[in-house]
This record gives sequence, structure tokens and C-alpha cells, in this order.
Amino acid sequence: MTVTWTRTAKGHLRSIHDYIATDSPRQAQRFVDRLTRRVGRLTKYPRLGPMVDEYQDESIRELLHGMYRIIYRVVPSRIDILAVVHGAMLLPPDLSPEDAP
Repeated sequence: MTVTWTRTAKGHLRSIHDYIATDSPRQAQRFVDRLTRRVGRLTKYPRLGPMVDEYQDESIRELLHGMYRIIYRVVPSRIDILAVVHGAMLLPPDLSPEDAP
């Protein structure tokens, strides 16, 4: 099983990095590295995270990393990372994998 990041999710991760980097570039890189390692576990355990209640779709799941929610979709041949959002933020009404790389 492979993991792909949508353009949206990559943009979220870049924004999080840039925000943290204003105080500490080193901490920003460490955070991103830890988050991506956590996502890497999905290759062996695609249903590791629980279903996202807001979407009521068994294929849309999430991992928590600190204060962030990593939203992903499990499809037969891969896992699409759809979004990385702060836990205090509302999720978008529709997460589309169409912007996949």
C-alpha cells in the first residue's frame, strides 16, 4: 500500500512548517519529520486511525499528531492524505482526492 499526498495536504504541511519556523526552523523541520514518519505507518496499517465523525464515511480516517488532525482516505490501491489541520479548525465540508499529485 502506498501513501500519496494531495496538493492540498502538501500545502497544509508547508503552511504549518512555515508558521513554526518563524520561531524555530529546526523545530519546524523536526515536527514535519515526525508527522511524516507517523503517516508512513499507514503503509502497513491503513486503518490505524479512527473514522472521521464529520464525514460518516468508513474510508475517511484520521491520525492525530499533537494538535493536528491528519485526514486520509483508504482506497484499494493506496492511501491519500487529504488534509492536515489544527484540531481547533473546522474541517472543509468536502475533501476531494481529485487534487492528488
